Amino acid sequence: MSKAHVIGLGKSGVAAARLLKREGWEVELSDGNTSKTLLEQQQELAAEQITVKLGQSLELNGANLPQLIVVSPGVPWDIPVLVEARQLGIETIGEMELAWRNLQSLPWVGITGTNGKTTTTALIAAIFQAAELNAPACGNIGYAACEVALSQGAGSRLAVSVAEREQRAGGAGEKFDNSSIDWVIAEVSSYQIESSSSLAPRIGVWTTFTPDHLSRHQTLENYYNIKAKLLRQSELQVFNGDDAYLSQLGLSAWPDAYWTSVRGKDFLISEKGFYIEDGWVVEKLTAISAPEPIVKVSTLRMVGEHNQQNLLMAVATARLAGINRDAIARAVREFPGVAHRLEHICTWEGIDFINDSKATNYDAAEVGLASVNSPAILIAGGEAKAGDDTAWLAQIQTKAAAVLLIGSAAPAFAKRLREVGYHTYHIVETMERAVPKSAELAKQYQAAVVLLSPACASFDQYPNFEVRGDRFRHLCLAWAGGWKPARVELPELENFSQESIVQSR
Repeated sequence: MSKAHVIGLGKSGVAAARLLKREGWEVELSDGNTSKTLLEQQQELAAEQITVKLGQSLELNGANLPQLIVVSPGVPWDIPVLVEARQLGIETIGEMELAWRNLQSLPWVGITGTNGKTTTTALIAAIFQAAELNAPACGNIGYAACEVALSQGAGSRLAVSVAEREQRAGGAGEKFDNSSIDWVIAEVSSYQIESSSSLAPRIGVWTTFTPDHLSRHQTLENYYNIKAKLLRQSELQVFNGDDAYLSQLGLSAWPDAYWTSVRGKDFLISEKGFYIEDGWVVEKLTAISAPEPIVKVSTLRMVGEHNQQNLLMAVATARLAGINRDAIARAVREFPGVAHRLEHICTWEGIDFINDSKATNYDAAEVGLASVNSPAILIAGGEAKAGDDTAWLAQIQTKAAAVLLIGSAAPAFAKRLREVGYHTYHIVETMERAVPKSAELAKQYQAAVVLLSPACASFDQYPNFEVRGDRFRHLCLAWAGGWKPARVELPELENFSQESIVQSR
């Protein structure tokens, strides 16, 4: 029996292991961590004859080497053991690639981009489902791609509980149908593209491109080439023509793509594409075809120009897949938005609490702050990423009455705020301190909004941005429901002179 090794005991790794087992492989799964939850999963998978090794990493020694290694999305592609595996001729792929090999007879939509891809993916899935197509959202949103592959075939089952299915379906704007799948709607991160050699969607969508994940990809050129790989392997291509980087490349790099623009027909990069005019999303499928209105922009409940860009790309994808206008209008009208992306949590004494935990870089956080009413109280911080913070800081100066800083980035963010002449901030370190303090400051400054938009990864304090957003949601709802802590005392930080909140800005 051929041996496969899966690295990473997250939902992607578990689904990949189960899929391989169903295909007849001898499967071993490893994870460097140990926890009660992982131990429970270990026991569950052992009952399915899948070996799980916790607290240890794959070692390539001895004669019993695997013929295949499958990597979960969060595992760096260039760690020494994977470099060694490829040198030894061991096939090494990502979980997304494994799913593609099982589902490549189906048409895929592959959505990638630095920002905007989750909302665009969820909206595309909602439109396809409104057209009565079985089109689950998966990959970097909703289900692991291998969970979708597991759902196909007689006697198969999804490797999740009913409760988990319902929760994920709600988050992705979909209900999973275990019957025959019509389309696969996949949000594909750069990590997943990097580890997928043959993934070739029917329709590829590129939402935005700004510096991100450079600690992993090293250079902007590497990051671009990874993203571009997915689009080059796609039969049809949809691009956000309002993105500064992508639009600069334009037709010279992507001559056959369908471009979009919220600014109207005159700003359309090519002679075919989708644009907004007189409050409508307008379609122009060829250079000689007449423009055709598809759906009113006002039908979409989400605010912000970036969401109009997402709408254009979603409608373009749906029309290229042959979906009619009625289904598009119905889906757009009913679309609630995406958890952790400008998600309205509650209103307390006239102040809106909004969860934008998915804003894990400066560009996304700038968009988040630009999209809410001002003045706002901003909660930011976490594990800082490389990037240009200039536009984000300018947005803070324009719209934020005060900033509360959490996580390991707090001292550095405070320093940057002082450098641009902004002093209305507090270092509060934790979400537990930030939420009650934000309510206090919102009353003081008559702010319309408390916004969590961190501009950072979450890994210094939370497993992922979803857990961070869930914690914010819990604290906000508890506050609005009447729970009040004692007066929030701010921590003294060693070797750091903490600014007090002042009126002048």
